[in-house]
Amino acid sequence: MRWDWEVQVPELDTSVFIIPGQRVKNGDERLVVLNRIAASVVADQRRCHPTYIFTYKGNRVSRMLNRAWIKARNEAGLTQVRVHDLKHTFGRRLRAAGVGFEDRQDLLGHRSGRITTHYSAAELGPLIEAAERVCDDQGRKPELVVLRGMVG
Repeated sequence: MRWDWEVQVPELDTSVFIIPGQRVKNGDERLVVLNRIAASVVADQRRCHPTYIFTYKGNRVSRMLNRAWIKARNEAGLTQVRVHDLKHTFGRRLRAAGVGFEDRQDLLGHRSGRITTHYSAAELGPLIEAAERVCDDQGRKPELVVLRGMVG
């Protein structure tokens, strides 16, 4: 992800990222809304590279399924976990937090006629609030959903 894909939303004192369609699987522009935890990770990366958010040894990370991912999941004892399982986990946590179908659809980047390239604070506010709900665990431990095989 690149810094120049970031769009400031001063009305909400935040920013979002808009990924160009040519970089997205379904070819549609992708809105990425960060909750406070994800935003803090991205903020920590600001000092690492002038253009790219996620880098390794000064170069952009161009793929998610790489040696670093495989090493990290093996060290965590999560050998069956795929990168896509993280997206499914986010979707399930959104649902468990009471986030409605259309907002989940938008946050997960599924095709939706509601999201366009003309984002407004009125549309983004509920999405940001929805993404924040997964941060409020109410005493529960976060769960990781693995869609194939068993973890461990």
